[in-house]
Amino acid sequence: MNSPTPLAPALPAPTSAPAAGASSDPGGHAPSGTLGLARGSALYVASVLGTGVLALPGLATRVAGPASVLAVALVLVASVPLAGTFAALAARHPDRGGVASAVRAALGPTAARATGYWFYLGVCVGVPVVAVLGAEYVVTVVGADRGVVPVVAVALVVVPAVAVGLGIRVAGAVQLGLTSLLLTAVVVVVAVAAPAASAERFTPFLSEGWSGVGSAVSLFVWAFAGWEVGTHVSADFRDPRRTIPAATGVALVVVGVAYLALQETTVGVLGAGAGSGTVALLDLARTGAPAAGPVVVGVVAAIVTSGVLTAYLAAFANLGQALARDGDLPRPLAALSGRTGVPRRALAVTLVLSAAYLAVLVATGLDLEPFVRVHTSCMVAVYALGMLAALRLLPRRTVGWWLAAVATVLTGVLLVLAGASLVAPALLAVGAVAVTLVRRRHATP
Repeated sequence: MNSPTPLAPALPAPTSAPAAGASSDPGGHAPSGTLGLARGSALYVASVLGTGVLALPGLATRVAGPASVLAVALVLVASVPLAGTFAALAARHPDRGGVASAVRAALGPTAARATGYWFYLGVCVGVPVVAVLGAEYVVTVVGADRGVVPVVAVALVVVPAVAVGLGIRVAGAVQLGLTSLLLTAVVVVVAVAAPAASAERFTPFLSEGWSGVGSAVSLFVWAFAGWEVGTHVSADFRDPRRTIPAATGVALVVVGVAYLALQETTVGVLGAGAGSGTVALLDLARTGAPAAGPVVVGVVAAIVTSGVLTAYLAAFANLGQALARDGDLPRPLAALSGRTGVPRRALAVTLVLSAAYLAVLVATGLDLEPFVRVHTSCMVAVYALGMLAALRLLPRRTVGWWLAAVATVLTGVLLVLAGASLVAPALLAVGAVAVTLVRRRHATP
């Protein structure tokens, strides 16, 4: 047994008063939040499983064929150390800034600024993607013209925005109900479609080669990304050191089983045809229950979209407030509203930013893949610095530290797979460095 090592230094104290529910203990260990295991697990499942179930089975089959099942398994295995590392960081260092705050403590302000920009400005590209995916399902089910997709997408953001604006207690309750509906939908669709599966559709297994598997792995980073979301609401958990690791474990099992079952069913039932559109889940439902299936999936898709957006909008709002608190965004965004300390100004800016991204998405013909790749590349960049920060902050040779060591290697592989998509986080990193240089110039007498 290794001898105990001193705890890593606590994250820097915020320059503004802590939000309600945040720990007053410098290490963030006091159980003063409101999220328990059930709501916390629902938040993790929603942020990770999410609307990936709507589009990714079809997209992955398009690029990898039957071997897309292998891609899911590989990303699931890679998710264990990533999820475990973020759980360890969040449990020991609860803060609204999440990964960016951990990076600030371990690697300094410029690296933290880049991490914050990657998530707040880059990962936020995923908000209109999520909304459009849900809208695509709704529009397809009701038989409306595809031109109304942007309108429906905007409508799907309303409930999450209101829930987050009312505070984490309301958002957590909403999340629990929505996640339950999501899991029920996946179970029902797989159960009714599975009898139509055929082993012949799995041959040739590597129809697109290993390069296809690599492309599918890169896409599925979208599906299994989301473990870092919990770090941004970590201060809202009751007893973070116990609840966050437990919620992460529950989410790993649930998400892994759901994605593997869905991908195997998609390939077995739809085969190569799964990649012909963006609504593979709807096609599965039609196969198993031609009359009722599409209606059920369409309704649940709208509800699920709201659940995912609730998780991410809460994370973006908290991060925006923390970045402003630490001087990386305009100071007025650091303001908290109401008795529960809701970062409504940062939430408003997040919604404006999301609307701008939606406008670009509409102007480019609702082509989701480039936006998914920007989202995932920024996420991988966040993961890379997050793992390095974890290696410095977590007590050496503990379980969390070893998970971080493995995750650092895996993140390096993901960076290679991201390839040209890393242009987006590189540009945001340049912006972070530019802000540092400007601030130094103004600070020089």
